[in-house]
Amino acid sequence: MAKADPHRVKLSQLRALVAIADAGSFSEAALQMDLSQSAVSHAIATLEDELGVILLSRSRQGAVLTAVGQQITEEARLVLRSLQNLCHQADLAKGLQSGEVRLAAFRSVATHILPEVIRQFREQYPHIPIAIDEKSHYEMVEDAVRQGHADVGFTYLPTKADFESWELLRDRYLVLLPPTPAPVASPLSWADLATYPLILPPSDDGDRQHLEGLLRRQGQTLKPAYSVREDSTILGMVERGLGATIMAHLAAQPIPPHLQVAELPIPLERTIGVIVLKEALLPPPVYAFLDRLKTVWPLSASAGLILPSS
Repeated sequence: MAKADPHRVKLSQLRALVAIADAGSFSEAALQMDLSQSAVSHAIATLEDELGVILLSRSRQGAVLTAVGQQITEEARLVLRSLQNLCHQADLAKGLQSGEVRLAAFRSVATHILPEVIRQFREQYPHIPIAIDEKSHYEMVEDAVRQGHADVGFTYLPTKADFESWELLRDRYLVLLPPTPAPVASPLSWADLATYPLILPPSDDGDRQHLEGLLRRQGQTLKPAYSVREDSTILGMVERGLGATIMAHLAAQPIPPHLQVAELPIPLERTIGVIVLKEALLPPPVYAFLDRLKTVWPLSASAGLILPSS
């Protein structure tokens, strides 16, 4: 028997095979494809002739894939999916000659996550401008996306129901202490932490509010001695021995080398996610940016990254 010739297999035949596999009958597949049943039957018959194998068992109950038919149908799905991706990339390219990507993020994301993503994106699409709107509170990020001022936002998960979201990374909270000759115990006890003056962001800061919420669930409250807006200023004050702070690892980067780093008595973390407005018609450059972001940070909601200790 002659070998099957891939040049003679038509996409219309593969589409018919997948449609029958999904619908369970020739008649239903023909209806879904807006073709006559005889046209669908002819497509399958010629495909079986080209391949030299029986793909479907016909009966009054419908059409059932043979064993080899199941294997070939899965391959057909891959071919059709690749074709969809090919067309998607072509559509993106047609729309990537102009436009803008508008991002809203809080400082640690804007400082430590976005630069590498933007660098790689600009290498591929040098003519697409990117605007970053830094917000002091994650709720302000969500408002910017909700009101159409940003296409993509970076916030804490879980978020509101009006967004499509996925997890980017998990960022644990650390205790940062003044330099001492001997290392401190880690994890630090609540009693030991209470011996230090606490230096924290103001009460209206989004990260402080998130941290306080996590601590309340553990029966703990924060009583800061200093309220300071900028992370770099907080770190400088800790380095000068003015107190200790609790800060997310990403926000603390780069941690001054002389600071003592300890774990909290109970591990706490913030989950940083990406959001877009549900059912929003995003321009092609935004989809291209999201593709690049997922390549640089290839995480899903079920497999987040916990940043390593310094």
